[in-house]
Amino acid sequence: MKTPATIRKSGKFTLRYRPYTLALKHVFTIASGSRNTTPVVLTELEYDGIVGYGEASIPPYLGESHESVLAFLDKVDLAAFNDPFLTADILASVDGIAPKNTAAKAAVDIALHDLLGKLMNQPWHRIWGYAPAKAPNTSFTIGMDTADIVRQKVQEAEPYKLLKVKLGLDTDKPMINTIREVTDKPLCADVNQGWKSREQALEMAYWLAERGVVFLEQPMPKEQVDDNAWLTENSPIPTIGDEAVQRLEDVHKAFGVYTGINIKLMKCTGMREAHQMAELARALNMKVMLGCMTETSCAISAAAQLSPAVDWADLDGALLTSNDVYQGMKVVDGKVVLPDGPGIGISPNAAVVQG
Repeated sequence: MKTPATIRKSGKFTLRYRPYTLALKHVFTIASGSRNTTPVVLTELEYDGIVGYGEASIPPYLGESHESVLAFLDKVDLAAFNDPFLTADILASVDGIAPKNTAAKAAVDIALHDLLGKLMNQPWHRIWGYAPAKAPNTSFTIGMDTADIVRQKVQEAEPYKLLKVKLGLDTDKPMINTIREVTDKPLCADVNQGWKSREQALEMAYWLAERGVVFLEQPMPKEQVDDNAWLTENSPIPTIGDEAVQRLEDVHKAFGVYTGINIKLMKCTGMREAHQMAELARALNMKVMLGCMTETSCAISAAAQLSPAVDWADLDGALLTSNDVYQGMKVVDGKVVLPDGPGIGISPNAAVVQG
């Protein structure tokens, strides 16, 4: 049964939001645990009869929940703003409601950007000046599992040119060896802070490089700053800060510690700050990766607007689910194909929304 939306009018704006649960096609396992669903909150921001769509994706490790996101959105009051184009002021106001709550804030940010794009009748990649033809391939994630299921997942990922492998347990080498039985495609390794020593990390970096891994994502705990910096200096392949890089202020902290950063809308409060992070990283000559949680095509399509400006994209979050609420960004022969529509370019998936 569809959960009724909460509707709140704030001056010229109307904000609607409701909880939703995304079902995953396979059990999703990383170094910190497993799950088969992801809670999300879907938002709509209306102004002058135009509606923008947004989303908060809230996997448990983010520290947010349906209840916390709904409570945060209950506090959003846009009555002081008559002009939706005052994005800096509007989003600063939302950011100031409470610390953290980054996914809840992203739900407002994405809806506002979608609304503005529709008011301008332009997609955001065009507003930012990015050529959609430059959008990269997206990786497809292979979670930890039994050898037979891993082989099945790799076969299901046949259209994708780059595979992302979850590592960080004592099964890392068997996992890679199993994948190499099936494919010789390039891999990227997401360790999710699973390695604990610089010696282990460096040994694994060389071992993985010999087996076609192109970069390491968050190899050691983010608190081990010196160890991560040492690994970056000595590793044969680039390192990417993920858990260590949440918001704009973290980009400078990552400089010299990692080769590049992973930007996720749910960590950085949405599209506005994601764009700022990408531009700062480029100014620092750092690599940029664009990532996601398990999300609907709403948040995925929002992130995809930035994809022509990055080195690597990991935008498979909606592809891992079985009940996506929207249609938007597509993947064709492994490549990100941006939607043509204004804003973030999505439309409701009527069969799911009405179900």
